[in-house]
Amino acid sequence: MARIGPESSFLVILLCLILIEINLADGTKISFNQTHVSHEKEKGYQHKWPEIQFGWKIIIGAIIAFFGAACGSVGGVGGGGIFVPMLALIIGFDPKSSTAMSKCMITGAAASTVYYNINLRHPTLDLPIIDYDLALLFQPVLVLGISIGVTLNTFRNFPEKDLSNFAVMSTKAFFKGIETWKKETIQKKVKKISNEPTRSNGTDDKKPEEFVCEPEEIKEPKRIKVPLIENVKWKDLGLLVGNWIVILALQIAKNYTSTCSILYWLLNVLQIPVAFSVSGYEAYCLYKGKRRIESKGEGLQHWPIYKLIFCCLTGVFAGVVGGLLGLGGGFILSPFFLEMGIPPQVASATSTFAMTFSASMSVIEYYLLKRFPVPYSLYFVAVTTIAALVGQHVVRKLIDILGRASIIIFILALTIFASAIFLGGVGLDNMARRIEHKKYMGFDILCY
Repeated sequence: MARIGPESSFLVILLCLILIEINLADGTKISFNQTHVSHEKEKGYQHKWPEIQFGWKIIIGAIIAFFGAACGSVGGVGGGGIFVPMLALIIGFDPKSSTAMSKCMITGAAASTVYYNINLRHPTLDLPIIDYDLALLFQPVLVLGISIGVTLNTFRNFPEKDLSNFAVMSTKAFFKGIETWKKETIQKKVKKISNEPTRSNGTDDKKPEEFVCEPEEIKEPKRIKVPLIENVKWKDLGLLVGNWIVILALQIAKNYTSTCSILYWLLNVLQIPVAFSVSGYEAYCLYKGKRRIESKGEGLQHWPIYKLIFCCLTGVFAGVVGGLLGLGGGFILSPFFLEMGIPPQVASATSTFAMTFSASMSVIEYYLLKRFPVPYSLYFVAVTTIAALVGQHVVRKLIDILGRASIIIFILALTIFASAIFLGGVGLDNMARRIEHKKYMGFDILCY
């Protein structure tokens, strides 16, 4: 009988919490037959874009965005759970525009993080810090999920319900951090003992053995830095970029068709085989033992089918939730990678690498939908881009000094916890206002 691994139990708990939340949060029923229409094309939904001007709001917003991007880039979660509440409560954007602006900020932070990591190596193995096999398995289905989430976001009044239950994710990450911290402590003690000179209290009557100089096998040391052309798996990167371009093209073409027409649904459905062709290729290679997740340090092995299907569904789920809430999907992928046994540095770098594709696609889609003001977005993108580089540099230095990669896990847990509280608070505030004004809180009409 197949044993359910820790990564499986992680997502099962998360799915249960989501289902409970959907049923109990506000009693909203999903209906597509309501007469209430507020789709952007019907001009029923009014965007709220404050003018960009120097003042306390933009200063506080920039400070929050800076620390959110710094922590989010280190943890591999992007920081969208902090950006969305800041944009809605402090700057004054409407919920949907806040989601779109958040995607712009995540893209800036993710792109600069990838730029920082592109030359770095695995902490213990002679490999790139970005696991391209892991990216091939998750990134295409993550992009597919983001596409679905963005579509759902266009006819949902406000997707952020009370997400305080996601504190469970941060708690799980926190305990993972404690576990990693203890392992690092043991490793430090063992290393300290091994480096101490051995002391002999007694006398040894045995004759000293003759020293014989024998040729030893010289092992090539792990390379800390290699040229960029060697540190990138260009074939895998080409597959990821090609998949991103095709799905983006289908999504853009869909925006120029009549909603719910045959061509509209055809372009939507075509994204599924495109995404699963790449993820399926990687899954097939893992199943046959032709490829492996090298960052775990494991040898060639045959992955079970149920585990591969589960990983693909996790990627889709992360994308859908990320597209709905203005997150990058990393708040699910990064903890999931840790549960798989991926080192913290690799989990963060690979999650951010996958997020760069998904977030950038969302930005292009939202730009075509005219969901955010460009000047404001450029300002906050500049802030998050610089913040991500600073965060990466500071944390890498701390890891080198302290020798504890568990710092990344603790930052991840803190970022998820803060995001859950902020998003939940914004959701409750918006729900209270809608109840007070007796506004419709369900789904808008998709086909009109």
